[in-house]
Order: sequence, then structure tokens, then C-alpha cells
Amino acid sequence: MQSLLRSGVGHRWCHAVQWKTMLGSRHRQLSQPTVRHKTRAVIFDLGGVLVPKPYPIFADYERMKGVPIGTVKDLIVAAGKTGSFRRLERGRISAERFGQAFTKEGKEILGIDCDFSDFLGFFESHISEPFPEMIDAVQCVRSEGLKTAVLSNFWRYEDQQLSPLPINRNLFDVIIESCCVGYAKPDPEIYTLCLENLRLKPDEVIFLDDLKDNIEGAKEMGIPAIEVHNTQQALDDLYRCLQFPVQGYQPGTTSVRKGMQLNEDNLKTYLTSLGVGSSQDHITIREFKHGQSNPTYFVKFGGRDLVLRKKPPGKLLPMAHMVEREYEVMKALGQDGVPVPPLLGLCQDDSVIGTPFYVMEYVAGRVFEDPTLPGMEASERRDIYKAMVDVLCKIHDVDVAQVGLDNYGKHGQYVARQVKTWSKQYIASKTHEIESMNKLMEWLPQHAPKSDDTTVVHGDFRLDNLIFHPEKPEVLAILDWELSTLGDPFSDLAYSCLPYFMSSGESPLFKGFKGLDIDALGIPALEDLTALYYEKRGLKPIDNLQFYMAFSYFRIAAILQGVYKRSLQGQSASGKAKSMGALAEQISDLGWSLASQAQGLKGSGNMSSRSFSTMAAHHSVPVRHYSQAARQSGGFAYTPSGLSERVQELHGKLLDFMDKHVYPAEQEMEEYYLHANHWKSHPLMEDLKSKAKSEGLWNLFLPVESDPGLKYGAGLTNLEYAHLCEIMGRCLYAPEIFNCSAPDTGNMEVLARYGTEEQKDQWLKPLLAGEIRSCFGMTEPHVASSDATNISAQIDIDGDELVLNGRKWWTSGAMNPHCKVCIFMGKSDTSASRHQQQSMVLVPMEAAGVTIVRPLSVFGFYDRPEGHAEVAFDNVRVPAGNMILGAGRGFEIAQGRLGPGRIHHCMRLVGMAERSLELMIHRVLNRVAFGKTLAEQGVIQEDIAESRIEIEQARLLTLKAAHLMDTVGNKRAAAEIAMIKVVAPNMALRVVDRAMQAHGGASVCSDFPLSHFYAGARSLRLADGPDEVHRQAIARMELKKARPT
Repeated sequence: MQSLLRSGVGHRWCHAVQWKTMLGSRHRQLSQPTVRHKTRAVIFDLGGVLVPKPYPIFADYERMKGVPIGTVKDLIVAAGKTGSFRRLERGRISAERFGQAFTKEGKEILGIDCDFSDFLGFFESHISEPFPEMIDAVQCVRSEGLKTAVLSNFWRYEDQQLSPLPINRNLFDVIIESCCVGYAKPDPEIYTLCLENLRLKPDEVIFLDDLKDNIEGAKEMGIPAIEVHNTQQALDDLYRCLQFPVQGYQPGTTSVRKGMQLNEDNLKTYLTSLGVGSSQDHITIREFKHGQSNPTYFVKFGGRDLVLRKKPPGKLLPMAHMVEREYEVMKALGQDGVPVPPLLGLCQDDSVIGTPFYVMEYVAGRVFEDPTLPGMEASERRDIYKAMVDVLCKIHDVDVAQVGLDNYGKHGQYVARQVKTWSKQYIASKTHEIESMNKLMEWLPQHAPKSDDTTVVHGDFRLDNLIFHPEKPEVLAILDWELSTLGDPFSDLAYSCLPYFMSSGESPLFKGFKGLDIDALGIPALEDLTALYYEKRGLKPIDNLQFYMAFSYFRIAAILQGVYKRSLQGQSASGKAKSMGALAEQISDLGWSLASQAQGLKGSGNMSSRSFSTMAAHHSVPVRHYSQAARQSGGFAYTPSGLSERVQELHGKLLDFMDKHVYPAEQEMEEYYLHANHWKSHPLMEDLKSKAKSEGLWNLFLPVESDPGLKYGAGLTNLEYAHLCEIMGRCLYAPEIFNCSAPDTGNMEVLARYGTEEQKDQWLKPLLAGEIRSCFGMTEPHVASSDATNISAQIDIDGDELVLNGRKWWTSGAMNPHCKVCIFMGKSDTSASRHQQQSMVLVPMEAAGVTIVRPLSVFGFYDRPEGHAEVAFDNVRVPAGNMILGAGRGFEIAQGRLGPGRIHHCMRLVGMAERSLELMIHRVLNRVAFGKTLAEQGVIQEDIAESRIEIEQARLLTLKAAHLMDTVGNKRAAAEIAMIKVVAPNMALRVVDRAMQAHGGASVCSDFPLSHFYAGARSLRLADGPDEVHRQAIARMELKKARPT
């Protein structure tokens, strides 16, 4: 904000960091426009760019205080770089301390006796809303796939709360707040930080700012920049640089792609002939992203929001893309009460925009592209699917003769004719052989129904072709009638059931919920959904729904192949069309898989795959809606579906976060840490942490027993967190992203349970905030540390200080540059009883005498940036108040610390094993040796079966241990805790080893996480006590039970 005062521009004091394409000065930028594909992100300043300059607020405040207008700006400028305001925006003083310091500066520098303690509060309460045009531009930029960032100069308070920004944070991929990072524009570090977070180069971004100093600072970094003088000028310049419109954003749309533009003048003339607008009105045209076949546009003209749907350009297959038929059927059905958009007109004159088209009113509402309906309550999902079935029945109940559609298609033998038609279409668009399509073209005619009913069929009836009321479960309009005709209604029913047979990540176009607990979600079971349809139409269930499902996949594959063929000819309506070739084969394979199954579907297609797994990682157990056991009543929650609604929501959010953010970044981080001496976190890590924190996926680990007041954690039980912990175990970098990584979790639990308030303030709160990291110093190189009473490190009391001496190794986390504190375990009284000699002490890592001797590798892995270190403590002096709980309590603390930690380790191992098994299965299904896939080899099948069995056993035992810890306490759960510490690492080692064997040489390189998994699992047979110690403890407990008391 300091620079804003020099030039009259108000910057905001919170930063988001992203690389931008530097445009240089305004004149350079206009003479050398940036190529559209070159720019990958736009960075916005806040004050003077996204929101108005702050001077009117300053003036209002100055009038209220009775001081001359301009006083605030003059004081900030006069105080210079060391002034309180500059320190405020860089986070060097808090908002609470600023008022007093600013008041003092006013007296000393300007001679003004004014109390400025209420200045920041006044500013926050009067801050201006963003410019609508600039927010529109941000959304347009994002719709093109570019990233957005904002640099802000706002402040923070002593409780680490940030001053609220007057923008929607969700519109920006990166937000750099100067008070958080210690730099402000034009400091070069702030631009560098932004670029690192965006993971882009300087010439790949554009920066907008209204201050010349900031523009020059960006230019020096090689970042193209636009100097903002006013909003319209900024938008004009941004358009020239990006070469796509930055106004007129509409959700679900993008700018019109090259080759798909419309003749605006001709279109305006046509629309005015329909009574819409006039020739003087401005027209805005954007292209809808959704849909792969007929190009669809959003048109704003004459104060009306319209949708235009047309045929694609170029040579088309016979009878394909018949927009004329779409118009005809919608017009007829709309008159009979079927919800369709209001139609304005059909134009069959190619000279207007190149192909026939029709225009309809834009219907505002909700379109659900994800059939799992994220963010809804179970009852809402149930109502949405019921409404979908209701409207499908409404289509099929239309009297075709009465509405004038008796000749809309042929009567009878619909499927047989469709198979013949789509076979011809497929052959005409074939680019390569798809064996499953050949098989389906032979199988489908042989099994087509001999007789069928005839109704209007939509042909592409699915949830995402329906527009729902903004608030109610009511269908306002049915879209995309291109494939409609007269035919067999059960084909529509089967098509609407596709999500039951596809998982969420199986296809980029067709999402599903196979493998999810749809009962918990509230989505009707397949048999229930079809029963609704049969009941509403007064029909008996059919026994060959499997056939209709196979036919649906066949038809989709044929359509996708046509889209792919057109993409090669430059005719596709979607930018994703070139990926359709591979998808066509994948969908065809699914269809043939259904067709080749021996048994049919009795009324409901009871063929959705079921896994009786307790896995918590990717899929919850599909359960029968009528089963009481499925709800896990009377026992512990062995699957996520048995958890509370709140924890199920966390579970779902965590899965989504892993899919969207963690897995895509995994390989990049692995390479970063393997191939460079990086003891600094990958820049992406902090960005992911911020995202996790903003989504409420932060500090989930702290058990409610250690935090009964819910002051620090999420308030989960050990069992509840165990399910979440398994998900994090699927990626080695995931736990840190959610602030749930060892040894921090154990250390934070120690502080929460045993620490004083001073210790919590100094160390626990920064750890919970993710501001610092920690390590745990227990294991020693010169003694057998599996027996904790062997440790030889000394803790001597010298007045009000503690003097520490000793050497620790395998001190995990000590190499991290953010590691600021170590929990050190040593002997404080060797004359006490064996288990009361040890104490634990908090040691600042920068304390004199603390020396990192060397990093230790695990099978060659250094586990950067945390690492494992050998650390020397030579006459280290710390205050006596740094001792935790008291002298002689170290062993007690260690035992309390290890219980939950072992649950965490073991569930992460289960997640690791699940991921390894998934990788193995994918590998063996796609690798051929000696004439058949590896999956067909008997030994591979044995390995898969053994892995599944062992994972289930380990998971159930670990969840049981967590349940006992929650219900009867850690002491009574000691046997189970010891068992899982033996079972889980050994299980994971075996599963990972089998996966490595299936991957061959690929398994031992960094292309896959398996070698790193193996190293981690093997080390956990030693960490927190070796197997032998736990086996001995288990045996003693068993023997004790058998002996007479």
C-alpha cells in the first residue's frame, strides 16, 4: 500500500503469488502484444486495479478526525521505508500496534496531535467493492484456462488473523499477502514468490498495476506489465495482449474458438427479425464448454440472454447433427408440458452463419455435471434423482400422434435399426481397429429384443442434460435433443443409469459413482431407481437391462469416434475432441464387458461391481440400502459409511483434494527432492497447504481425548481420523500438506496434552498454524534404543536452567529449515526407578550447542526436506521451564505419544498398500508377455488375491485398535496397538514387493512411488519399536491371561 500512496493507488495488504507474463511499459506492451498461447497467468494488483483507490476513504477519515485532507498519505510517505505503515504491510508489526506507532509518527513528523488507533478499523469498514468489470475480466481469464493471482498489501492481527480482502478468494489461484511473506511491491522478492507459486516463468504472465514503481519492478524481473490508468484502458490493453475477450463472462462458457466464430452482423439482422434487439445494440457471443457435438453459444443481445445451437462446419456424416429435428421435437413436446427451453426460431439458411441453427431463451438454473452431486445433503440428492426419473417418464408418456410426432421416426425394432445405423456411422468415421466394437456390432443384433414399445426417446438422457430450478428439485428444461427419435424407452432408462457402472475418474466425460457408498450419499440404488420408473409408468420390470446398457456404451463409442474423426479434420465443437479416440475404445471395451457377462440384469441391472473391502482410500463400500449391518450399527465404523455425516464430508473432501491437487503434483515433487540437494520445501507445498487450510482439511489428527475443549484440532476420535489417515498414506507428501505429518503430530499432541500454557503459546500454536516444524530426539547411535530406558543423554539442572548433553540420530524433521524446536529425551535422575529417570525438554534448534552433524539416508532416500539427522547436543542451556510435565515423566509421555502415532503409521501403511495394489492391477492389465496380459498369469492373480486379503486384515485390526483406544483407553488397547505395529509394516512390505515385481525395472526408479514406499515400510519395522519388541509384549500379555491370578 505504500507505493499506492506515492502514485495515488491503493494496494491491498495480502499477497497471492503467481508467475506472470511481463508486458513491459505500456508503450512496449501495445507495440509487442503477447501471443495468446504464451501467457499462462495474469497477476492483478488490488487497490487501483481490482478495487478503487483508497483516497476517498482516507479523506472521509480525515474529515471525521478534523485533520487536513491528505494527512494520512503525507504521513505514510514522510515516514518512509522504516515507517510504521511500511512495517505494517510487511508484517513486521501487528494491526494492534500500528495505531500507537502511527500516532507517534504523526506527532514527531507532521506535528499533528491525532489518535490514529481507529484508522485501520475505519478503513476496513468502509472499503470499496471490486470493480464489476475487473471481476468479469478475472472470470474470463480463468475460463480460458489461465491462472490468476493477486498481490495485496493488507495487514494481520496479533492472533494471526488477516484483514479481510474485498474480493472472492476463490477467483484466484494464488494470493500473496505482503504481511505474510515480509515483502511488498516493488520488492523483487514478491514477484519471485508469485512466480514460484504459479510455477511459471516471467514471460508467461502479465502483471497489472497502477503504480509506475511497481510496473518498473516487474519489468526488471522480465515480467510483461500493463500500467493501469483507468478500468476501460486496462481492459482494452489486456484484450490486446491476450487476444480474447475479457468481458461478458457467463458460467460454463469460454471465448469462441478459432474456426467456430459467427458472423455477428448477420446474426444481429436475424435476431432483430424475430423481434429481439435492434441493429444498434451490442452483441456478446461466448461458446459453451459443455457438449462435444453441436456447437452451442451464449448470446447476449437486446437485453435478452439467448442460446444458439448450430451444426458444426464442414462435411458431416449423413443424418448427423440434425438441429432441425431438435427444434421440431422440443417445439412439439413443449406444448404437451415437457420442460424445454422457450424457442424463438429455426433458421435453415446457411448464408446467415454458415450452417442451420436455432435460437432459444437461456434458462437460468443448475446443471449437475457430477452425478455424485457434491455439497448436497443426502435427502437433496434423493430428490434430484427422483425428479430426473419423473421427467423421463413425462417424455415417454407423451402421445406421439397427438403432438404431431407420429412421423418423427419409424415404429418398432428401434434397437436393431439403431445398431445398424451406428455401425455405419462408426465404420464411416473409423481411424483404427477397435476389436470390442467389432464384437459388439456382431453381438447386439443377435440379442436385440424381438418386440418393443414406441415412444419419444431423448437419446442422450442423463443428469447433466437437465437444468434444475436454482433452489428446488424441479427440472426446468431438458437439453440436447440431437439424438431424439421414436424408439424403445428402455434405451433412455439404461442410458440414464450409466453412472452406476463408471467410477469418477474412469472417463474425462462420463463421471460416475461406481464403488461409492451411494446409500450414504442418498443416491437411490440402481434397483430403486428403475423401480421408480416402472412404478410411475405402470410397467413390469424387464429382464434384459444388461443388453440396453451394452447398447448404450456401443452408441457412445460410435459417437466419440465420430467426434475424434472430425477433430482430425478441424471440425470438432470441443477443444477436447482429439482425446476422444482413446476414450471411444475405452467405452467400447466397457460395453463389450457387459455384453460378455453370462447373467442378465433382472429388472435393475444388478451388475454394478461390488467390493466387500473395508478400504477407506478411494472407495467406500457399496452397501445394500436395506441392510442394518451396512450401517454398522452396534459396532465400530469399519468403513467411512459408518462415520458421522461430518466426518463423511471430511472424507469426501479429502478424496477430492487428493485427486485434484496432490496426485498431480506428486511426480514433480519427487523429482525435485531426488535430483537436487533441496533442504527447502518445493514451492508448491506451501500453496497446497494454503488450499488445504482454506478447505478445512487442516490439523485433523489431534484426538478429542487430547483436546477435549476442541481448542486446537478437528475434534475427531482416533477411529474417525484413522479413515482419513489412510487416504493421506497414499502419497508420501500428503500428510504434510494437511499438517498431519510425523513427528509434528506426535509433538503437537504432547504439547496439547502435557504442555503448560506458555509452552503452548510459544510452540504449539505456531506448529498448528504450520509456521514452524519440529523434531523428536530420542534414538541414540551408541545404545540399543529399542529399550527406551537405555538412552544415555543427560539433563542436568543448573539453577533456573537445564544443561543438555548427548547425541541423537534418526531425528526425523531436523533437516527442515523450518524446524525450530526439538523435544529432547534424556536422563535427569539416574538414581530414580528405571522408568522414572527420563525427562523431556523443549529445545530451540538455534540454541547454542545444537549441531546438525549429518543427514541420514534411508536406502538412499534422504526424505527431503524434513530428512533424518544425527544431532549433537553439547552443553545446550535452556530455561528450566522448558521441561515438559516435570522431571521423571519422560517415559510416561513417550508411551502416551506413541499410541495414536502407531495408529497413524499403520493406517498410512494401509493407504500405501492400497495405492501399490492399484498400481499393480493397472500395470498387469496393460502389459502383455508371452501372448497374454500379465493379469492372466496365475501367479499374478495369486499375488493380487493375497494382497487384497492382507490389506483387509491389517485395516480391520488397525481400526479395531483405534476403536479400543477411543472406548477403553490406550492401556487396555495395548495388545492391539502392538499387534498392528507388527502386522501393518510387514503387510505393506509384502504388497509393495508384489507390486514392484509386477512393474519390473520400472519399480526401482522414481517414475513410480514403489521404491520409496518400500523404503518407508521397511524402516517402520524399526521405528517406534522393532517387531521383536512388540511380539514379545504381545506374547507376555497372552501368557499373563492364561496364568492363574
